[in-house]
Amino acid sequence: MKRIAVLTSGGDGPGLNPCIRAVVRSALSRGLEVMGVRRGYSGLIDCDMTELDARSVGGILNRGGTFLGTARCPEFQTTQGQREALRNLNRMNIDGLVVIGGNGSLTGALQLHTLGFPVIGIPGTIDNDVNGTDISIGVDTTLNTILDAVDKIKDTASSHQRAFLIEVMGRDSGYLALMASIASGAELALIPEVETTMEQVVATVDDAYIRGKAHCIIIVAEGWKPGARELNDLLNARREEIGFGVRLTVLGHVQRGGSPSAYERILATRLGAAAVEALHIGERGMMVGMKKGTPGLTPLAEAVAFQKELNLELYRLSKMMEQ
Repeated sequence: MKRIAVLTSGGDGPGLNPCIRAVVRSALSRGLEVMGVRRGYSGLIDCDMTELDARSVGGILNRGGTFLGTARCPEFQTTQGQREALRNLNRMNIDGLVVIGGNGSLTGALQLHTLGFPVIGIPGTIDNDVNGTDISIGVDTTLNTILDAVDKIKDTASSHQRAFLIEVMGRDSGYLALMASIASGAELALIPEVETTMEQVVATVDDAYIRGKAHCIIIVAEGWKPGARELNDLLNARREEIGFGVRLTVLGHVQRGGSPSAYERILATRLGAAAVEALHIGERGMMVGMKKGTPGLTPLAEAVAFQKELNLELYRLSKMMEQ
């Protein structure tokens, strides 16, 4: 193996740059050349690549996002798109590929592996829903960003005696909402994995008011149904009944940005280095994840077989704290 490539695909998040840096410098230390693929799988199909050296990845540890860029690429889901990507990898004399991303990106990595190309995946998704890893790159910093916002909103909620609905990312996973709820002391977490009716929410807000609380903080995953906006309309329509005035804050894409935390940088560095090591010793079609504090390998086919289930013991813990 003489030359490898690295790409980031799908949604961005803090920690991708430190991971790219680790891949590049670990590879260089083994005498390998490294190509950076711009715009994820779109860059593979367009052969949009650039050679990376140690200086190319200098000064990016503290930068959010990914300097290589990322994109959704429906074309790669087609046989023709995959064949074009494979052709370009071979044309550029690339012997192995590191893919950093979530379930969709790792599924793409599996498809390349199935076509016979050496690929190692690294989980990078703020939803923390990839099998085979305790935590994915991007999660820790995103949670801290949410927590900072919730703490600030709680200040103004208490000042005005209000209830706040805070919508966080999580179209299919309630991980961020649940963990942020536990860490912030919110009164309720609404997540897609657990059915909660509108009337149960009304009862929670009313109970907080009756007990004399200065605020009521409810963290809502964007995938919870009927949805934060519908809930906001209902609670405001029943303002006299629940006592609190209600405001909705949608954190949106601010959750994806920002300088990665110390933990994030270390996690990304360890996984990036472990991915290069795996390629170097001949591993193929695997994902490098963090298992009980140590990088470990999981077949890509297992990693993307289904979405990792949320630990509902944590949900029960959150309910105990909502008193």
